[in-house]
Amino acid sequence: MKTKKKTDGIRVTFLGTGTSIGVPVITCDCPVCMSEDPHDNRLRTSVMIEVNNRTFVIDCGPDFRIQMLRERVMNLDAVIFTHEHRDHIAGLDDVRAFNYVLNKKIDIYGTKQVMEAIRIEFPYIFSDSRYFGAPQLTVHLIDQQPFQIKDVEFIPIRVLHEKLPVFGFRIGDFTYITDASSISEEEKDKIRGSKVIVLNALRNSKHVSHFSVGEAVELLQELKPESAYLTHLSHFVGLHEEVNSRLPENIRLAYDGLTVTV
Repeated sequence: MKTKKKTDGIRVTFLGTGTSIGVPVITCDCPVCMSEDPHDNRLRTSVMIEVNNRTFVIDCGPDFRIQMLRERVMNLDAVIFTHEHRDHIAGLDDVRAFNYVLNKKIDIYGTKQVMEAIRIEFPYIFSDSRYFGAPQLTVHLIDQQPFQIKDVEFIPIRVLHEKLPVFGFRIGDFTYITDASSISEEEKDKIRGSKVIVLNALRNSKHVSHFSVGEAVELLQELKPESAYLTHLSHFVGLHEEVNSRLPENIRLAYDGLTVTV
């Protein structure tokens, strides 16, 4: 499927590539958690998309502040949410730094279900008697229809996280999917033709709500992107370099700070 809106080159930065508890895991002394290879250190999953002189972040989990400082992000046009789990929304309060410095509200995009969860998680943001230091946001509800932010088109890809609907997104020739355990044939058709696909792969063994590494590789071989990256990785996946040596040549483990141009 081709997108109707042409975009310039897309720069993708992996802000975090870890599962909900990150890597290393608190109290764990496994080889991955004890690794001195920085590729094995993984903050909670998120990506930054830079396209057409715009900057977007997909999901802002509890490591959002650290991620913004690490990448020296100076502008933010919008945050787009895949779903409402805390490892994908818990950093929302920290967008207020952009409010202060840029003197603007930050646009956030998500389904009605996501926004209801955010209102419960951050009631002070939406209170009628708004606290002075609360983030200033403009809420945009999305559904399965393509939507535009400025001049950039986003195509939602509906996947299931066990039974929970989650959105991945296609922007031009780039598709990003996290927290998926199944994707319908209809939604796969929206992904086909992507040059680069990012897909979650929690661990090597089967999991009820995430693709395993083997399942992710099998799906990627079906979709046939030029290149693909696995994200939302737990310490059970194994050491970064060792796993990469076993993967097909066009499929790699993503890592925090990795940048890809599409």
